[in-house]
Amino acid sequence: MQILHIDSSITLENSVSRQLSYEVVKALTENGQCENIIYRDLVKDEIPHLTGDIAAGFRAVSGAATTPELATEYALSEKIVNEFLTSDMIVIGAPMYNFTVASQLKAWLDRLAQPGKTFHYTANGPVGLATGKTVVVASARGGFYHNTPLSEMDFQEHYLRHFFAFLGITQVKFIRVEGASKGENIKQQEILRALNAIPQLIDSIAH
Repeated sequence: MQILHIDSSITLENSVSRQLSYEVVKALTENGQCENIIYRDLVKDEIPHLTGDIAAGFRAVSGAATTPELATEYALSEKIVNEFLTSDMIVIGAPMYNFTVASQLKAWLDRLAQPGKTFHYTANGPVGLATGKTVVVASARGGFYHNTPLSEMDFQEHYLRHFFAFLGITQVKFIRVEGASKGENIKQQEILRALNAIPQLIDSIAH
């Protein structure tokens, strides 16, 4: 099994989502079935946001130019999608910023949505091609959204679930720390609760 581990929190060593994603990957590898781990830190090694010229590397864009700089971007897009397609498990550390994902994570996702590779168009609409994978999202947010009146403002998890479903991935699991900005005691309680839930999460994937 190959795991693709993605982190996107701008708070680096103080990040709750990074801590959680690390522990998820650690738990997944403890059974000895993981043959390889690919790691991408989208903050330390930021992916440039999509432009028309960059997108022309994997989709038809009228009037797009080709330069040596763009050739580098095309190669990056190819590498990103190949890392994704060759991985069995994708673990994503995803903080909630302004009710959605970090822009660094959005830039990575935009490189994944490549026609003919991760999805294709049919007479009945788009069909995902990245089937058979599992995505685990280690989510962190300052407030409490899950199963609360604020759940309708959670565009982070809703977006990620539907994005990966578009690519053909139906097994998208979430493990979350909420209330991270509600004081240190609440934050630590939520982290401990999430860490204790990891074995159950791993068991649900195995079955």
